[in-house]
Amino acid sequence: MGGNSFGTLFKLTTFGESHGSAIGGIIDGCPAGLQLDLEKIRGAMARRKPGQSILTTQRQEADEFEILSGVFEGKTLGTPLAFIIRNQDYKPSDYETVKTVFRPSHADYTYHVKYGHRDHRGGGRSSARETAARVFAGAVAMQFLEQAGIQIQAYVSQVGPHKLAIPYTELDLSTIESTAVRCPDLRMAETMSDYISKLKAEGDTTGGVITCILKQIPPGLGEPVFDKFQADLAKACMSINAAHAFDYGSGFDAASMKGSEHNDVFEKDMHGKVITKK
Repeated sequence: MGGNSFGTLFKLTTFGESHGSAIGGIIDGCPAGLQLDLEKIRGAMARRKPGQSILTTQRQEADEFEILSGVFEGKTLGTPLAFIIRNQDYKPSDYETVKTVFRPSHADYTYHVKYGHRDHRGGGRSSARETAARVFAGAVAMQFLEQAGIQIQAYVSQVGPHKLAIPYTELDLSTIESTAVRCPDLRMAETMSDYISKLKAEGDTTGGVITCILKQIPPGLGEPVFDKFQADLAKACMSINAAHAFDYGSGFDAASMKGSEHNDVFEKDMHGKVITKK
């Protein structure tokens, strides 16, 4: 099956299935000499791992990783960085009842038609379990980006009909990790949690929105025209198994705005640097 790699200069190829023995990946193009902070990687993996609260899947995975190559004496070598994350709480037998049944809003049917032979154990490659490998690679990339002063933060801004209307500039983003739903507004976080608990008791589910804030991004990232920055971001986000929409900047709100409202006027700051008018 193709399509398991993402990126050009920093390229990630992932492997493994939801209820197979392990998942993992190979990072090609990681710069040499990066002092890799394993605790930061563990922290990122801990944020993603399942079973953290009653609001998430109850699958129990430690998400401990093993680096197989590409690192020596704590520094990256510039060679392929291979890693593996062994599945512990995998129960293939739990999925025998859906072996011949296609779950709605799932990739079961698509995989069956496309390949003729699918892994029904938790969805195989189409499971969100695959994202653990992305998180590992992202944690490595973040350490490189931090050296360039680039800051990236993300939080849940909507769950079902409950939407956080406060602009990110007025939120205390340091509180993101203080709630199970990772919403920086504590009152809205409680509302979101209550709503998820209610649906769970009814045997139902819901969707949501994640807002990501990127700061100190240098102008001109990416390559025109098809590999420009927002195009690559859109591809990365839309490749995640449950993602159905992506917007950038003003996003879908731009459709209802006038050009005079939407345009960012350029000006110079006191140091002569070109910036956009607030």
